[in-house]
Amino acid sequence: MTASALLDVLTCEEIDTLAEACTGAGCPALLTLSVAGRVDLTPSHPMDREIMEAFNAHQRRSGLLGPDSVTAACEAFSERGATVRLNPSPWRLGPAEAALTAQWLRGWVGAAVEQRPELKERAERYLRERLEACEAGELTVLVHHTDLLALSRPTGGAA
Repeated sequence: MTASALLDVLTCEEIDTLAEACTGAGCPALLTLSVAGRVDLTPSHPMDREIMEAFNAHQRRSGLLGPDSVTAACEAFSERGATVRLNPSPWRLGPAEAALTAQWLRGWVGAAVEQRPELKERAERYLRERLEACEAGELTVLVHHTDLLALSRPTGGAA
């Protein structure tokens, strides 16, 4: 079973169901590009951390696991006997990816403001400054993600 950018939009119960289904069938699972809850922007800005924390809270809304999903999935698969391997898979966005970086920035800041509306005015200034730096080729972004591979053996039968 393979999926990309899935784990962080699941609840704990949904991850348990996924792990049970995969391990019960002896099916390997490759779950890629799960948010890790960390973003590094260069040059740094005083609001980077505040925006990141508001974004992470947005990812955890309504019982979703967001940046806690990889840990939960690792535990769910491991508890069911799977061998789990984790690998970092960061997005590295620089001047060559300026259009993608600008789109990512708008979504990242937008989610932060949706979670914390009181940030709106300051976040608009922050976004404007970040987009200007992006357009000038002066901004690089490292968006941390984690890939998870869970290897299961079939239960109740020959291996």
